[in-house]
Amino acid sequence: MAAATRGCRPWGALVGLLGLVSAAAAAWDLASLRCNFGAFCECDFQPDLPGLECDLAQHLAGQHLAKALVVKALKAFVQDPAPTKPLVLSLHGWTGTGKSYVSSLLAQYLFQGGLRSPRVHHFSPVIHFPHPSHIERYKKDLKSWVQGNLTACSRSLFLFDEMDKMPPGLMEVLRPFLGSSWVVYGTNYRKAIFIFISNTGGEQINQVALEAWHSRRDREEIRLQELEPVISRAVLDNPNHGFWHSGIIEEHLLDAVVPFLPLQRHHVWHCVLNELAQLGLEPKDEVVQAVLDSTTFFPEHEQLFSSNGCKTVASRIAFFL
Repeated sequence: MAAATRGCRPWGALVGLLGLVSAAAAAWDLASLRCNFGAFCECDFQPDLPGLECDLAQHLAGQHLAKALVVKALKAFVQDPAPTKPLVLSLHGWTGTGKSYVSSLLAQYLFQGGLRSPRVHHFSPVIHFPHPSHIERYKKDLKSWVQGNLTACSRSLFLFDEMDKMPPGLMEVLRPFLGSSWVVYGTNYRKAIFIFISNTGGEQINQVALEAWHSRRDREEIRLQELEPVISRAVLDNPNHGFWHSGIIEEHLLDAVVPFLPLQRHHVWHCVLNELAQLGLEPKDEVVQAVLDSTTFFPEHEQLFSSNGCKTVASRIAFFL
């Protein structure tokens, strides 16, 4: 299958993240050493930041904070030839607001081959860490996987989905990789990117957005300073979150907490039009209206925010065509 087209292009369905590559290389050769420690080799890391920025601007509905934070963090990181630490982002928000979509875009616009790149690694608790009783084995395997792949190429992207379902304590094995030391276990890792994704904090973000609406404030006036403390508290108070009682939080190893706001009716409308365009279909008013009418909104009286964001737009369009 051909690699995804790079450059700003029509928005498709919210793409699911690909599964974990089956196995890491057992040994590293001279070429791996050159990629790992040499400034002249970036493996298949070929960032297209203008394309990413264009895609986010055109197709990520209703997320002014996420767009600004992700672009700013990536620009500073990519343009630094010798970063002092890996880039570590934690994405938070209600279901269907664009967290997985943004993660897939990062892979697409940073690596040749996108999510299919051997330098992009996705972890899901349901698939890779399903049994809490096996936590010690998971810790060993995860540490070996990250270390082995960073040894093969320091330009690697690690995506951790559904952090609110990760076994507590598992993420602690990553802590040595997220700081600012030159090497860990003999591996240069400062050029790596770690993305953590969760719904934790979504209710708190929704509440801030609702209060802003009640106060007749534009959602674009909501600032990170209003959201970051409540998201951090939600994580720290959630015993089911992978960062619960984590040194990663306590040592401030996250470079940015990225909030995703709940989507309103006109944002879902935007998603429907984009999906129809991706399918090569004309935007029929009756189809758009049918999808909106079938979408559940909350709170009960205001009917302001979509319960599933844009997550079910593709399936609903198929039903009404």
